[in-house]
This record gives sequence, C-alpha cells and structure tokens, in this order.
Amino acid sequence: MTAEEVVATMHIGELADRSQMSLRTIRHYDEVGLLKPSGRTDGGFRLYTERDFTRLLLIRRMKPLGFTLEAMSELLRVIDALEESKLGEDHTDIRSELNGFIEEAAKRRSKLEEQLGMADEFLALLRAQ
Repeated sequence: MTAEEVVATMHIGELADRSQMSLRTIRHYDEVGLLKPSGRTDGGFRLYTERDFTRLLLIRRMKPLGFTLEAMSELLRVIDALEESKLGEDHTDIRSELNGFIEEAAKRRSKLEEQLGMADEFLALLRAQ
C-alpha cells in the first residue's frame, strides 16, 4: 500500500469529540446502519475516516429539522449515488430526489424560524412583567 492509499482514521472517541456527539449516539447509528465505521482495529474497535466525519455532521444537521433515521439514510444513499455516478451519466432521478430533500429541509427550516419568532415573543412578554 502506498502513502497515497493510506487513509487516516480515528477511533470513535475522537469522532465523538470532533462532532460533539455522544459515543452512544454514534454506536446507535452504527447499529441501525446509518453510519457504519470504515474499518475496525484488530481488537474490534471502530475506525472512522474524514468522510465518515462529514457524513456524521450531515446527520447531525438533519436532526434539529426533525428528519427520521430512515430519511437520513435515504439522503445518504442519494449523496452516495451522486458521488459514485460517472461523468456523462444521466442522474436526473437522483438529482430530483436531492431536490426533494432540499425543498423539505427548506420547509422545516421555515417552521423552525416561525417557532423561534414565537419563542422571542414569549420571552418579551415574560420580561415585560
């Protein structure tokens, strides 16, 4: 294996620290198939790559928007398909799926913004007392 082929890895603890997520959550994502480690040590410890870290951050950003684990998995499948598609291939269907996620995320963000506005009004009412 050449130096270019060696992929830097990290243990689950470092992944948890970097992502600010708990070990338990990351293990759960492994158990449900959402974020499988890229490898394991001889002792069986999970090993993650930068790509895994990026995927975990994507998952983390979907959580506050209320996406289900199934929806997260589906989005990761779409992203993988786009990354793996070859130049010149027609990936209109995949792009359409991605656009559906974008539209749904925008709707959910709008709803959160509305809720934040209501929370601000509530705080203002309390502070006026």
